Amino acid sequence: MPIPPRHAKIRPMLSYSVTDKLSQAFELGPIRPPSEAYSLLIRATRNCPWNRCQFCSVYKGSKFELRPVDEILKDIEAAKAISEGMKEIAWKMGYGNRVREVAAMLSNQPQYGQCVHNVALWLGTGGKSAFLQDSNTLIMRTPELIQVITFLRKTFTSLRRVTTYGRSHTAARKSLAELKELKDAGLDRIHIGFETGYDPLLAYMEKGSTAKNHIEGGTKVKEAGISLCEYVMPGLGGKKMSQEHAWETARVLNNIDPDYIRLRSLHVSPIIPLWTRLQDGDFELQTEDEVVKEIAVLIENLQVTSYLKSDHILNLLMEVKGRMPEDKERCLNIIDKYLSLPEEERLNFKVGRRIGLYNSLAGLSDSYKHVHVEQAVNRLKAKGSDVEEAILRLKNSFI
Repeated sequence: MPIPPRHAKIRPMLSYSVTDKLSQAFELGPIRPPSEAYSLLIRATRNCPWNRCQFCSVYKGSKFELRPVDEILKDIEAAKAISEGMKEIAWKMGYGNRVREVAAMLSNQPQYGQCVHNVALWLGTGGKSAFLQDSNTLIMRTPELIQVITFLRKTFTSLRRVTTYGRSHTAARKSLAELKELKDAGLDRIHIGFETGYDPLLAYMEKGSTAKNHIEGGTKVKEAGISLCEYVMPGLGGKKMSQEHAWETARVLNNIDPDYIRLRSLHVSPIIPLWTRLQDGDFELQTEDEVVKEIAVLIENLQVTSYLKSDHILNLLMEVKGRMPEDKERCLNIIDKYLSLPEEERLNFKVGRRIGLYNSLAGLSDSYKHVHVEQAVNRLKAKGSDVEEAILRLKNSFI
């Protein structure tokens, strides 16, 4: 049977049973880690139980809720029904077991809701991972979380990875036995918003964790055999606490030695609480070059076997990444290369990065892109615009 083109109409293929499956719905939370972009999203809790962090705009004004387990299991069944509907369409269109093509079609058709789009994206990229939302699923009672993970694994036997968000404070309060039970049930990775290891900065940002919490929670997760991903926020210390932020963050990470350290640079906009402190002059932002220097201090002081990732769109130097300690010098050389550029070249790169033309320093050697960015910078200057402020506005559009 000939394979239909990618733009083929799906609607004639929809029987009543398939339509019913695609009309199933399940709850979706607002965010997930960048590395979980292609994961099946299952909302286990609603919002954030802490919700006081000065640098975060997500969940503000929303009440935290523990979802009933029965609701979560029904959502998993709904996701399963949608995936089965897509598989039926694939067979009817002559794709056999290749669901990728059908998933691509459905994900690009606006008449289908977010649930279908999420399942389509997940299936279209292999259907191998699932992420439990929202901000701190670890706060669930351990037996209930085990029930959810077990049912998820039983329902989707192709899953190779199940992950979730957690807080250091919550991980520290879990017993090692509980964390091992979660590992045995099929929880593979926990993403933790580490931010900083400097206690005065943790208190200033109202993080609700301490360096001691970070170490205790992180080492316990590692000991349980669960992969640990710690998110560090360059720039969080502002001009006042930058050095301490870098030093103490490295020190605490050295005590934990997580599997992954992910950089997620601070960005302050009017919708986050820290904006008020910025306007009052109590908090002063660093320049992007200062943040790059701070990252260098962090890396210089790391004594870990972690994989350093720079996979957030707000980071300036996305290519600063690699396995520690093997790639430490390479990462520092990239930073040195950037900082040694003439001021105008650094400005060109910053603007080019923020308008989406550059993904690495190699982009500067592309004469077409370089000239295009240079013209944009000159237009800003001709209008009397502050180019650094313009870069901040461009970063706002990224989020």
